[in-house]
Amino acid sequence: MEMKEIIASGQAVLGIELGSTRIKAVLIGPDHAPIASGDHGWENWYENGVWTYHMDDVWEGLRDAYASLCAGVEEKYGVKLTKVAAMGFSAMMHGYLPLDGNGELLSPFRTWRNTMTAQAAEELTARFGFNIPQRWSIAHLYQAILNGEEHVKDIVSLTTLAGYVHYKLTGVKALGVGEASGMFPIDSDSCDYDQAMVDSFDALVADRGYPWKLRDILPKVLPAGADAGSLTPEGAKLLDPAGTLEPGCPVAPPEGDAGTGMAATNAVAPRTGNVSAGTSVFAMIVLEKALSKVYPEIDMVTTPTGKPVAMVHCNNCTNEINAWAKVFKGFLEALGQKPDMNAVFTAMFESAAKGAADGGGLLLYNYLSGEPITGMEEGRPLLCRAPEGELSFPNLMRAQLLSALATLKIGLDILAGEQVAVDRLLGHGGFFKTPKVGQSILAAAAGAPVSVMETAGEGGPWGMALLAAYRVEKRDGQSLEDYLEQNVFAGAQVSTLAPEQADVDGFEAFMARYRKGLAIERSAVDNLG
Repeated sequence: MEMKEIIASGQAVLGIELGSTRIKAVLIGPDHAPIASGDHGWENWYENGVWTYHMDDVWEGLRDAYASLCAGVEEKYGVKLTKVAAMGFSAMMHGYLPLDGNGELLSPFRTWRNTMTAQAAEELTARFGFNIPQRWSIAHLYQAILNGEEHVKDIVSLTTLAGYVHYKLTGVKALGVGEASGMFPIDSDSCDYDQAMVDSFDALVADRGYPWKLRDILPKVLPAGADAGSLTPEGAKLLDPAGTLEPGCPVAPPEGDAGTGMAATNAVAPRTGNVSAGTSVFAMIVLEKALSKVYPEIDMVTTPTGKPVAMVHCNNCTNEINAWAKVFKGFLEALGQKPDMNAVFTAMFESAAKGAADGGGLLLYNYLSGEPITGMEEGRPLLCRAPEGELSFPNLMRAQLLSALATLKIGLDILAGEQVAVDRLLGHGGFFKTPKVGQSILAAAAGAPVSVMETAGEGGPWGMALLAAYRVEKRDGQSLEDYLEQNVFAGAQVSTLAPEQADVDGFEAFMARYRKGLAIERSAVDNLG
């Protein structure tokens, strides 16, 4: 069937993900390959000590990304996109979106990037015997309680950005289990919130006299493929004010960028893993058994079907690379050139491959925001070197790439010490767009082969589209693992690189400098306002 007919007859599937710097929409056909895409650039705001996004920006960005996709469809295929077989929405995980009875925000959206919940995270981790990171929704809620914030008593529902968008478009207050696992600990056997920990939290705050219990305000937990509602007429108008999009299509359970990354890399089965590297970086390893103890550097979350996953999450990855790219762009413009940013990034990454394996003695911290793994509650981007350090373009770029994965390596080393087995580790996100370079750096960090698929650049939005397709296409009893393996990734083109020993040794030398130099970063945080 011609693509035009597929689109016109509503057989395509839509996935949209609200990332940290980009909202991207991807439309896929029956073969699961991307048909068209659209995007919208946006940025978070740092206001009154809080990293946030304005809700007006959320809707403007969603509409613009969707309109961009529709324009591309019409230009390429000569047909308007009026209906789809299914759709799904995902977003950056965690954070704090408390809503009143009318579904309106009670406080500014607090994103995953905030590191203001140290007391709450520490107390809940001790109480639950389960690592509760600062960015988790339950940590934000409890910190608001500890702070005596007035709005807490008025909370009717608490959700994430993906859950908020899903609710506004479907009227359903639910989350995919992978996204829910970044709000509150999940019991993988029941595929629901851990009831013993729910009861423990309710007991902890009982003396506060709130009119709600925790389950009253948390979204319903749904596994991949479950009925999560359909696009309402009001929701269709929110996404497409022009009124071209028809309501009524099934909508998948909303997921986080971790879950969509797992789907996009076929890393949802035990002994598989993936690394998503963009504004933030995280590794997801699906476990065969529980870790031997609680590690503050390791989050325990789940796959979109509820299987336990060890997650190493770092707040900072490519931000500093992007900042330097703007510097180089400005330099080229000062020379009278009109640089193409894709060419700038390609030159930066390819030059990194020519730098000294350890970055030539350079030391770089890419902390735009705080980094809990290394105990930094705030970030101060920092580049320094000893007199013998060789400052060259290749070495600077090599240090940039090593720094982007340095905190991730700290967590991966812990998992290696736990003898966590990984048969397949896949990379996706902007860090891997330049062939082989980012892939080889990750292989050196993990000390294991790393694969990249041709679809690596599509990342989470494509993964969300796959989860939406699973919602309507799965056969009776077909697991997500089997669906991805049999229906999507059979015959997929995969490039695999094993770690080079020189790269491994160079990364270790950089990390020795990196760990020792954390005192410099600490001083910068304390003294550079």
